[in-house]
Amino acid sequence: MKKSTIKRAAALAVAGMMTATALAGCGGSSSSGSSKDDSKNAAGNAKNGKVYYLNFKPEQDKDWQALAKKYTDETGVEVTVKTAAEGTYESTLTAEMDKDNAPTLFQVNGPVGLANWKDYCADLSSSEIYNQLTSKDYALEEDGKVYGIAYVIETYGIIYNKTLLQKYCDSDFASVKKIEDINSFEKLKTVADEIQKNKDKLGVKGAFTSAGMDSSSDWRFKTHLANLPIYFEYKDKGIKSTDAIEGKYLDNYKNIWDLYITDSTCDPADLASKKGTDAETEFTSGEAVFFQNGSWEYSIVTKAGMKDDELGMLPIYIGAGDEANQGLCTGSENYWCVNNKASADDQAATLEFLNWCVTNKTGTSALADDMGFVIPFKNAKEATNVFVKIDNELTAAGKTPVSWNFTTMPSEDWKNGVGTALTQYAAGTGDWDAVKTAFVQGWKTEYAKANG
Repeated sequence: MKKSTIKRAAALAVAGMMTATALAGCGGSSSSGSSKDDSKNAAGNAKNGKVYYLNFKPEQDKDWQALAKKYTDETGVEVTVKTAAEGTYESTLTAEMDKDNAPTLFQVNGPVGLANWKDYCADLSSSEIYNQLTSKDYALEEDGKVYGIAYVIETYGIIYNKTLLQKYCDSDFASVKKIEDINSFEKLKTVADEIQKNKDKLGVKGAFTSAGMDSSSDWRFKTHLANLPIYFEYKDKGIKSTDAIEGKYLDNYKNIWDLYITDSTCDPADLASKKGTDAETEFTSGEAVFFQNGSWEYSIVTKAGMKDDELGMLPIYIGAGDEANQGLCTGSENYWCVNNKASADDQAATLEFLNWCVTNKTGTSALADDMGFVIPFKNAKEATNVFVKIDNELTAAGKTPVSWNFTTMPSEDWKNGVGTALTQYAAGTGDWDAVKTAFVQGWKTEYAKANG
């Protein structure tokens, strides 16, 4: 069950797309009334197996640990959850797959991630969890086989402190008097510039939280923010991937990055050492009005004391496309995969565990209430996450969600190259041309490496 040296090298070089940022299954009764026994799909006995889940999301580690314990207590089936540190999932997975007791359950981030781990992914086309999907579009399919199942639909944008932003709108120096009028990059820049100029009057340190480029935070910009110029270029061309990005919208990328690092709580030269927790603290303590992040932050900011009526989320405007009708960035890069090298009993136990998580009341409640997930399964419980509700409201109002295209980024090395160039540009030790080179030439080079 060891990975070869070649495969391990490929893992580190090609498919580190997990960026930026455990479950419980049960063969017992389910609230869904599901009758299919997934242990038969794996030709093993679930009751004799065990589950080892390598979790991708550090922010939900405690919730997964608690859910795994509940499942074990209920069924007697051992569930172990290990969580990779922020930004280390691919290297952790590579190391764990080399062990005798490898993960029975892991994740890939999409087609690029699957390319490296496909040989380790069981075909889930006859599994009950596949049948539980509300749409087969949430499955990762190739060659007529199902290699991965998306388990959470997420949203990101520019989170804002509604109280502070309203204070700005009510001020005598505000050019924009209503929050709902912030519907373009031009309006966003006007608001951010005026907040920064009058930060002492508003009692803040900056319009935006620090755009940290430490490994715990840089994925927000080299991946999530970088999605925007890719999205608009793909949309123009009517494509879903490319071997060579042109960089048509990189000037727009520059404009939003300049805004983040200029109208900020800290000097741009300090961003290399700023962490994700720095930005969280700045936001939850009221030092900044805006914070680029996603629906996964809901539990963190609310546990820090913020209330739903204090929170809002704007689309990430970069001055491209039909901004008045632009929605939030919504999609998934989180696909569960079952290790086909695990024993038949362990595969069966893992499939039972997954099915329990998405059909049993205990599992669905934990996913929705504790983790704030929107899951694409028939028995999903409505999430209490305010950011998810905002996304639903914008979509219902006719706004077009921005799709997640960063799963087509050619490699982790590509992202790191862009991240390094962004950091050097912010510090004044590099120029924007270096960012363009990393983005465009780096894409072509890394795509060629990944695709032979």
